[in-house]
Amino acid sequence: MNALKNKVQLIGNLGQDPEIVSLDNGSKLAKFSIATSESYKNAQGEKVEDTQWHNVVAWGKVAELVETYLMKGKQVAVEGKLTHRSYETKAGEKRYVTEVRCNELLLLGK
Repeated sequence: MNALKNKVQLIGNLGQDPEIVSLDNGSKLAKFSIATSESYKNAQGEKVEDTQWHNVVAWGKVAELVETYLMKGKQVAVEGKLTHRSYETKAGEKRYVTEVRCNELLLLGK
């Protein structure tokens, strides 16, 4: 059960091309967002589509796969863990970010 403490699995489509950062040590970082959608009927019986956006980061070999194979619109399955971080803007405002740190990637669709 320890493996289930912080585990995220999502299937979605990329909203834009991934951002790839090459680090000084030769490693790579990939940042991208995916959209997951579900539909339901509201109290009036109307179909409602709910889309959620998820920020994803990948490091090392997974980032290299992202760079090679992923682009806007591609469907992908990601598995990883949920991470939270904060930073301060130049104006002194504190910002909070929640991301999925991807450790496995599966290409779906065409």
